[in-house]
Amino acid sequence: MTEYGTIRIKLDELIKQAGISKNKLSHRAEMQRSQINHYCNNDISRLDIDVLARICTVLECEIGDLLEFVPPKGDN
Repeated sequence: MTEYGTIRIKLDELIKQAGISKNKLSHRAEMQRSQINHYCNNDISRLDIDVLARICTVLECEIGDLLEFVPPKGDN
């Protein structure tokens, strides 16, 4: 999978920038705190576009602020 690079979720950084707690985000985005922790720790195998939309709405950010493409490392 890493031969194609990966997607990094920058939720932890955005939460700090917004000055919002994970508890408040979970309440406003109608998500479980454990789900927010998984996104913060990049422990997600499949992204849910509904969840991404909720996060972007609550944090007033763009999808590009939340997700980053990390190119593959190697001898290409």
